[in-house]
Amino acid sequence: MNLNRRTFLRGLAGSSMLAAGGCFSIGKGKGKIRLACVGALGKGYSDWMPMLQSGMAELVAICDADSDVLGVIAAREDFKALGIDITKIPFYTDYRKLMDDAGMLGIQAMTISTPDHIHGPVAISAMKQGINVYVQKPLVRTLWELEYFNKAAKDNGVIVQMGNQGSSLDSMRRCTEILQSGIIGDVTEVHVWTNRPVWPQGKAVCDWVKGHPNGDGTTRKTLNWDAWLGTAKNRPFLGEYGKDVKAYDPWNLGRNVYHRFTWRGFYDFGCGAFGDMACHTMNLAFRGLELGTVTDAECVKIEEKNDIAYPTKSVVKMTYAARDSKIRKGVKLPAVTLFWYDGFDETKPGKSGNKPGPAVMPKVVKCFGEVPDTGCYIIGSKGAVLMQDDYGSKCAIALNDEQKFIDVFAHEACKAVPRSIPFCAGSKTVDGKSTVEMKGFAEGHYTEFLHAIRGDGNYYDQTHSQCFADIEYCVPQMEGILVGCIAQQVPGKLKWDCTKQSFCGNAAAQALVKPFIREGWAF
Repeated sequence: MNLNRRTFLRGLAGSSMLAAGGCFSIGKGKGKIRLACVGALGKGYSDWMPMLQSGMAELVAICDADSDVLGVIAAREDFKALGIDITKIPFYTDYRKLMDDAGMLGIQAMTISTPDHIHGPVAISAMKQGINVYVQKPLVRTLWELEYFNKAAKDNGVIVQMGNQGSSLDSMRRCTEILQSGIIGDVTEVHVWTNRPVWPQGKAVCDWVKGHPNGDGTTRKTLNWDAWLGTAKNRPFLGEYGKDVKAYDPWNLGRNVYHRFTWRGFYDFGCGAFGDMACHTMNLAFRGLELGTVTDAECVKIEEKNDIAYPTKSVVKMTYAARDSKIRKGVKLPAVTLFWYDGFDETKPGKSGNKPGPAVMPKVVKCFGEVPDTGCYIIGSKGAVLMQDDYGSKCAIALNDEQKFIDVFAHEACKAVPRSIPFCAGSKTVDGKSTVEMKGFAEGHYTEFLHAIRGDGNYYDQTHSQCFADIEYCVPQMEGILVGCIAQQVPGKLKWDCTKQSFCGNAAAQALVKPFIREGWAF
């Protein structure tokens, strides 16, 4: 019989072990955690490598649809420093075969850093075998998979951590406490924006794919295309966009159509800019405002809408329902209207071309000279909070009678808000301002996952877990994001009933709730 760790820990929560910085242990594990990675390069590499470098895990299996990754990994200096012979590690191109061997390999934990459409199938298959999972954002691609994921995690009592690394920042956690205190009053409006996409999307992508129904004659000998497709509908491989195609590429990712990385703009494989970045940029608002149920969503602005790829620009308006505060007992929190903006500026590579203007954020413009290129703005009846980056390393507050935004660690009113969320190692405060290096806070997020598996990490009352981005947080956050992604595809105001998993009579939206699952790839 499996011990349901989450239920067990929830029972222990009553012992009030949640003082700032406090933790408790359910018994440290012996030996290194046996780790497998699915998706080995790119984000995958930066997910599993810190876990090995921590000394708490050993890599016992590698899975990637492209066998070319092995040579690339072996040649990297940081991998060489580990003294690992990569030829001795079992390698798979098909994750189903890895799952068949998981018991024999003794896999205890798995990183899943694949195209979005593979997250759910791999993670759910792993959790059914009792394997703890670190899953890159977005957690899954569809609402049906999200409900399935949640059930599999609870039924099997596994540890889950979603890969929104900003959750480990001191500044993110501190600003969450400050928002939860009610210091800026009733919040009814939030604006969140990004400079993504930085990969091709829109009509040019749609036209290119439709213009090559039989493929473009290219193949990659090292790529198991069938395994890369996984559950998705079968289709021919497409290599690179033609020179006549305007493929936006500010980060020099290449002109790849699907592989590597540029799959994200396709409905069948990714969740576009919304799914990619909202798990980061909405993080503070979702946690700090205790958001939960999304009741409706509508795409109120869209450019280059088509039926294959996400638009080049969009604004999605969403409503989060009124709710009872779990932090301030007896307080009713009002409904929140959240605006999401995505889109690039073709004249300034890598910069946002679609964000709230001075009319929405006059004090921000007066204080900083312009609206930051990416961020989150939370408007309350007594003040506002501004997150000035993707992850929450720069958080500032201005009350209504104040002309300037002040860092949350330096603001006098914020200093009176008590600490309640333990900080995660890796970030720091310097001269009264929050600051962080990517490497530091990312490592903290990964090792938190490993400590949770060992049972010797911080316990978080808000997630009833030893992971701050566990299912009690990341599942409801993902629900709103995925409803928003469907609003980018289906016009009009969509009403969502989460209890029935229904778009209330909208057949076009309802058809997108469950993914296509190719024969032989059920999970």
